[in-house]
Amino acid sequence: MSDIFGKIQKLKKERNAVILAHNYQRLEVQDIADYVGDSLGLSSQAAKVQADVIVFCGVHFMAETAAILCPEKKVIMPEVKAGCPMANMITVEKLANLKLQNPKAPVVCYVNTTAEIKAESDICCTSANAVKVVRSLPDNEVIFVPDKYLGTYTQSKVPEKKLILFDGYCPTHANIFPEHIEQVRRAHPRALVLVHPECRPEVTALADEVLSTGGMLKFVRGSERHEFIIGTETGIIYTLQKQNPGKRFYPASERAVCPNMKMTTLEKVLWSLEDLKTEVAVSKPIADKARKAIERMLEIGRQD
Repeated sequence: MSDIFGKIQKLKKERNAVILAHNYQRLEVQDIADYVGDSLGLSSQAAKVQADVIVFCGVHFMAETAAILCPEKKVIMPEVKAGCPMANMITVEKLANLKLQNPKAPVVCYVNTTAEIKAESDICCTSANAVKVVRSLPDNEVIFVPDKYLGTYTQSKVPEKKLILFDGYCPTHANIFPEHIEQVRRAHPRALVLVHPECRPEVTALADEVLSTGGMLKFVRGSERHEFIIGTETGIIYTLQKQNPGKRFYPASERAVCPNMKMTTLEKVLWSLEDLKTEVAVSKPIADKARKAIERMLEIGRQD
């Protein structure tokens, strides 16, 4: 293991590369990364760093977003076959049909989408700012793709608008059921329940807090409580424990594991740095259109 770490560090310097890893990655991949975070946070970080090569340890749409935000850099994925099932549920054709049926409704797309979907949308959102993005639009009806569960949660916070939802979902978060929360809560009655908004409505209803991954990290750091039940992909618990060594964390379900996120290994990180062949690129016409949707979302954040 230490031999691979050393080889990666050496190649990273030679390539002037930076390694970004999502919170759901394998523990050893998080350890080798220069930055660990959520998908948009990592892409924003990619745009800031002084590097020629971005090694993105995540799933495909995340590397695409990084490529869109920093077109002058080479973005490579250690495992280019690591896709996102939810992102793949919505196609350009399916979105076109939704727009045809609701011609006056703007399209809000979750950042967990392909570049092509972002290019056909009016504005992006994350799990942290979906409510704010929808609320910012003057329209009464809004198309929201692809996550019906994040959309349902957002709808509950913006009842004055009608969200037209696509029937997509994250299989990993959908694997968390109310009985999982209830069982872990019985075992740890003093623990606060933190749940991701990609979870089913009947699961978010049982939560003390519904938060994005970044929101969970921030909430736990500022909380005086010492025990937490975490309703999202189990990989984030490693980060939570590193940042809060005096606190305890229990997964809502051991089944909440994203197999695509775990496809990236240290060996693949090393190989990708060696040959630089696993590049993720987005064509300029698609990237330019997709960037507008992302920048509109970022502009809302700057209005605070």
